[in-house]
Amino acid sequence: MKKPELLVTPICVEDIEPLIKAGATAFIIGEQRYGLRLAGEFNREKIVQAVEIAHAHDAKIYVAMNAIYHNEKVDELADYVTFLKDSHVDAIVFGDPAVLMTVREVAPEMKLHWNTETTATNWYTCNYWGRKGAKRAVLARELNMDSIVEIKENAEVEIEVQVHGMMCMFQSKRSLVGNYFEYQGNVMEIENRKKEKDMFLFDKERNNKYPIFEDENGTHIMSPNDVCIIDELEEMIDAGVDSFKIEGILKSSEYLLEVTNMYRKAIDLCVENRDEYEDIKDELLAHLEELQPINRPLDTGFYFKETVY
Repeated sequence: MKKPELLVTPICVEDIEPLIKAGATAFIIGEQRYGLRLAGEFNREKIVQAVEIAHAHDAKIYVAMNAIYHNEKVDELADYVTFLKDSHVDAIVFGDPAVLMTVREVAPEMKLHWNTETTATNWYTCNYWGRKGAKRAVLARELNMDSIVEIKENAEVEIEVQVHGMMCMFQSKRSLVGNYFEYQGNVMEIENRKKEKDMFLFDKERNNKYPIFEDENGTHIMSPNDVCIIDELEEMIDAGVDSFKIEGILKSSEYLLEVTNMYRKAIDLCVENRDEYEDIKDELLAHLEELQPINRPLDTGFYFKETVY
């Protein structure tokens, strides 16, 4: 039985080596000009450094180019893809076909991971992009466990899922959507609007706080809870899911290191000693719950329920 890749989104270059020692085997990095919702900003110099560190430890570096591109950025893509090719990154994460077309022209050997966050909901679509050139499909966060297993059973490409961290619920190319809610006088109100950190929408009816993450690509409203399925890995490991992602956005380096440690232990035991995994998985979950901020409980996302719109 193969072990899935443990994919982490680091905050800075200095995090990469400690995360590898904690058990990470791959990383997603990039700069916000080309990638969405990055845990940290990696310019070209830092990307080169990250590749050197990762490859020295047999880990992989994937660069996010999953932004939605308007005409003014299209002419930049070839230069950036060429730089990534020359830097020996292991794959490019894309959603816009403009990236796929550019890679075909200037770096045809580059591995591509298709990630649109929301539309990878069936294996036909995953295979469509596979036949166009993608080697991996990143599944929508709204899928339940049965759907994920069924997709993996029929997919012609690698399959990646998120196993831990916050999820994006809404994205707008515009900034500060909280202004709209304030003007309308709706239940949701923006808090800490003028601060770069700790900005969120507050839903009084449900007592939920939805973090707001803003970058060059607009406003992203994130989930009020963090998904965590450290105690429910068996089905996806048995199905052969290729990559488990830990989302590091709006997290500290220390938090990411500890979470990576726990998932490394869980994955290894689930593959090598299933009985021991069953014995300690509740302890692993309890430990992660202790790490959580009081206002961000853990849940299982959509893994065990149907999508609710």
